[in-house]
Amino acid sequence: MGNKNNKTINNCYDFASILMTAILSVAIIFCLFFKISSVVGGSMKETLHSSDKVIITSLYTKPEYGDIVVISQPNIFNEVIIKRVIATGGQTVIVDANKGTVTVDGKVLSEPYIIESYPRVQGNMEYPLTVPDGYVFVMGDNRNHSTDSRFSSIGLIDERYIMGKAFYRVGDKSLLSLEK
Repeated sequence: MGNKNNKTINNCYDFASILMTAILSVAIIFCLFFKISSVVGGSMKETLHSSDKVIITSLYTKPEYGDIVVISQPNIFNEVIIKRVIATGGQTVIVDANKGTVTVDGKVLSEPYIIESYPRVQGNMEYPLTVPDGYVFVMGDNRNHSTDSRFSSIGLIDERYIMGKAFYRVGDKSLLSLEK
């Protein structure tokens, strides 16, 4: 009888050990590699809406055009912001509100993700603007209602302040991809 009780106790300890290891593993993975962030405001409509939750990862090397990134760089809003990368270090950007175009390295961008047919807001930055190495130029998808790198109050984003790339929006019933 004593042997059977010892076996039951050992099985309970094994189960508790496995459960704790699993919980700890998930916690470590989400603390180190993935985070959940909330969207504030409408600057990323129609891609993202205010109060959407996104899963971000810092497991990518360098920001690229089209990446949606979460940024902790100090700004006028005193909060984390989420924007799309338009240009990276060494690239030259021109935002022309009169023509309604965004040009990077002489090529007008095709941007099917923006709401408006063209940006009417140029901001107060001077163009052409060459992005220094280690920085990115970001814009919201809702161009005419976004405070972003076009404005000196946000400016160019130091890559060290990019918390990660948003790769999934948590939906009501499923995860929605945010890939370009």
